[in-house]
Amino acid sequence: MTQDIDRDLLPEGLEDRLPANAASAARVTRAALDVMDGHGFDRVQTPSIEFEKSMASRMAGVQPRRMFRFVDPASLRTLALRSDMTVQVGRIATTSLAQSARPLRLCYAGQVVTIKSDGLNPARERLQLGAELIGSDTVAAAAEMVALAIEALQVAGARDISVDFTLPDLVDTLAEKALPLPASKIEAVRRELDAKDAGGLKDAGGEAYLPLLYAVGPFERAIEQLAEIDAGGALASRIAGLRAIAARVEGKARITLDPSERHGFEYQSWFGFTIYAEGIAAALGRGGTYTILARDGEEVATGFSLYPDPLIAKLANGAAPRDVLFLPPGHDEETAARLRAIGWRTVAALSDEDDPAALGCTHRLDGAEPAKLG
Repeated sequence: MTQDIDRDLLPEGLEDRLPANAASAARVTRAALDVMDGHGFDRVQTPSIEFEKSMASRMAGVQPRRMFRFVDPASLRTLALRSDMTVQVGRIATTSLAQSARPLRLCYAGQVVTIKSDGLNPARERLQLGAELIGSDTVAAAAEMVALAIEALQVAGARDISVDFTLPDLVDTLAEKALPLPASKIEAVRRELDAKDAGGLKDAGGEAYLPLLYAVGPFERAIEQLAEIDAGGALASRIAGLRAIAARVEGKARITLDPSERHGFEYQSWFGFTIYAEGIAAALGRGGTYTILARDGEEVATGFSLYPDPLIAKLANGAAPRDVLFLPPGHDEETAARLRAIGWRTVAALSDEDDPAALGCTHRLDGAEPAKLG
């Protein structure tokens, strides 16, 4: 008989969470959301599927080609599976919560899916946690969100956190006056700066922008180099803002600066940041200031998205086995309830043949107290 192995396979880039990983994911999610809640951020939940037009037109820079799209048989309109929850929170803020007081603080957690994986990471489905501060893109708002992202990851279990600051609109700002560029060359200069290609930057007509390639590294040194480039004071307010944000999180994380970094900041405006942690190669999240496109105009906001799957895997691999109490047939249910109330995890026997060790138990209920298995 031919075996149908396809029914047991998952599509490329998708995977199950097995018990240890699922437990770690639940702990990380709960810890991060509890931090956000403690800072006054109200949780919202969004649908997995929306009209493509709604998600693709909410913010500049959103890429519909990354979304799974299909036709809704009910409305005959194109639907999309969410690839980023930030745009959905933007919709909620500018529709259902449009009359709520600003700044409006919202947080969220859920799975997002993309058609294509990012770089060396083969995953096409990821857990996304985040917080959005709607109605403000000031230095104070940015500082609050950077500090909140750091705290959320620390409480979730990340260690030795570092944050890399960037200025997503840097080229546009300088091209206006300080380092003039024709509109036809701006995109090429952005691209070569992002690629850190000095030769390509010269060929693109951006030789005046070469010093930006070296204003990179530890914050205090890099910000001084950036200040030296600031011909005519075009970046004075942004440099002052970066210093203020760095002062807010001083001592909580290592801070670096890469002012021309654009990858991952497609819809951020004047400020962006990427966050990392010890022992994890991939970035754990990004954030910054941005603009939500609403029917009656625009609204500024500041926020961040965390993608903690690498942290979840690391914590799951390093987690110590939990004590589990075996409850034999005929055990006293009130005793078992009392032990669960003080933190014990129990597994009740379904028959006399159940083997405590095979079921992963470390202790057995002996009368009214747990006894370690021999």
